Amino acid sequence: MCLLEEVTAWDGQSIACVTETHRDPANPLRRQGRLPAVMAFEYGGQAAAIHGGLRARAAGQTAPPGYLAALRDARWFVTDLDGIAEPLEVAAQLLLGDQAHCLYAIQVSAAGRLLAEARIAIAPQATAETAS
Repeated sequence: MCLLEEVTAWDGQSIACVTETHRDPANPLRRQGRLPAVMAFEYGGQAAAIHGGLRARAAGQTAPPGYLAALRDARWFVTDLDGIAEPLEVAAQLLLGDQAHCLYAIQVSAAGRLLAEARIAIAPQATAETAS
C-alpha cells in the first residue's frame, strides 16, 4: 500500500511529499467510512520509508527492510483526514540514524495548517541471519 502520490523535494536530511488519497473512499485505512486523524502517522511513516530508500539509492545501496518500532510525542489537531479539502503535505526529517536504525520527525499539513506531528523510530526487520 502506497498512499503518497508525489515526492516534491528531498535531500539527505528530509523529504516532502503530497497526496490526495485521504479523500479516496477506497483508502485502505478507512474505518466505518472515516479516515481518522491518527492515520496521519502512517502517511508520515511512508514518507520516512521513501526517504530511506532514496538515501540508500543515492549511496549505491538498497535500503534494508524495516518497521515502525516506536511512535512518540504524537499529536493531532483534527478528528478526521477525509474532510480535508486540500492535498496533504507530508514531511519527514531525519533526526538521527543510519540506513537501518532511524529517528524521524514527521508532520502532516494541508494548506499550511498543521494536522498531525510525531517522532517515529524505524528499526530493521529481523532476518534469518540476525535471528540466529
